[in-house]
Amino acid sequence: MDAFYGKRLVIMGLARQGRVLARFAAEAGARVTVTDMRPAEKLADVMAELADLGIEYVLGEHPMSLLDKTDVLAISGGVPVDAPLVAAARERGIQITNDSQEFVRRTPTAVIGITGSAGKSTTTALTGVMGQMARRRTWVGGNIGRPLLADLHKMGPDDVVVQELSSFQLEIWTQSPPVAAVLNITPNHLDRHKTMAAYANAKANILRYQSAEGTAVLAADDPGAMMLKSLVKGRLRTFSLEQEVADGAFVGDGQIWLRNGKDVPVCGLDEIKLRGEHNVRNVLAAVTLADSVGLPVEAMRKAISTFTGVEHRLELVRVLNGVQYINDSIATAPERALAAINAFDEPLILLAGGKDKDMVWNAWAERVRQRVKHVILFGDMAAMMESRLAGMAGLTRVETMAEAVQVAMDTAVSGDVVLLSPGGTSFDAFTDFAERGEKFRELVKEL
Repeated sequence: MDAFYGKRLVIMGLARQGRVLARFAAEAGARVTVTDMRPAEKLADVMAELADLGIEYVLGEHPMSLLDKTDVLAISGGVPVDAPLVAAARERGIQITNDSQEFVRRTPTAVIGITGSAGKSTTTALTGVMGQMARRRTWVGGNIGRPLLADLHKMGPDDVVVQELSSFQLEIWTQSPPVAAVLNITPNHLDRHKTMAAYANAKANILRYQSAEGTAVLAADDPGAMMLKSLVKGRLRTFSLEQEVADGAFVGDGQIWLRNGKDVPVCGLDEIKLRGEHNVRNVLAAVTLADSVGLPVEAMRKAISTFTGVEHRLELVRVLNGVQYINDSIATAPERALAAINAFDEPLILLAGGKDKDMVWNAWAERVRQRVKHVILFGDMAAMMESRLAGMAGLTRVETMAEAVQVAMDTAVSGDVVLLSPGGTSFDAFTDFAERGEKFRELVKEL
């Protein structure tokens, strides 16, 4: 009998994650109520999809009365923990959860959980390909792709599960995956978490509840990740681009090495298809994680030599008149945009902008001045970015991405790279970074 059986569950939000959790919980015997700020006409398709489950709906508001007969409150990643209904639930001692945590509580296999300020999606996807190359049934999801709870009933103990986890998801967790990686911790989402301490504390939940049988994988080169070392109760493994490690993966003599009782060469650096030093770190992390669940080195090598990246992360859209157009829409923080800039040797025309998250832009501005031939600014924070780059010769400010792409084409010459690496979130003009990246692709293909 599932733990949801007979429980009164309120789900805040009927987006992708809420929809999956609502079906799962209702089928498990919970009494489910969904509350969403949108009206019924906006949710008609989803409600029709769930019509056979006896779910109740409270729409257009989140009244406190919802908590009067509630055992569990489930929130989506977009709901802040200081939202009035969530805060009131905590005061009353009501359990707060989300779909990703409920998946980890029930999965029959050892989950690989991956978090970090940057590189999560690439590392998650690459680790998943390693599982596939090992001919193990592999599931990839969480913060990317399909919510894993939807496929729980299909999973077996020998499967490989790779789950990308954001600070928004981890913030309320009281359980950690058996294998967990922290790739880095640098300033991000401070508009939501307010302080770096709160942000790092949310990330730390991926390790905090591991048992002595767990495996923690930390970036040896990242001070933020290594600050969490004291939380590790089980096996500590690390990865490094700069030094040899006692247990994990590192670089030496132009190769990736795996150390697990003995040193095993995995592949040459020239076999990595991904651009940039930051992606070598992602490969090192994936190798360590794959080894932690018993995947063979040959499968790792095959995956590394064929993996060309995830959508919207340094994705080549087109070469036109000798100019490469690169989609890095997933870069929603200055550190991510810096990594993208540093991945290229060619002259750069940078498209930057979007909505800010109360981030620090000094290092980004300094590097743009040094490295970028022409920067084109758009979106809510274009004025702020322009002030940071005051006096830069190659600078244009526009209103829309369509204008930015046109200016880029007019400015670029053969051998240049036009790089969309915004540094800000997409929420000033788009639903998410994926929609922004898709719009960039569309505009470039129309040139």
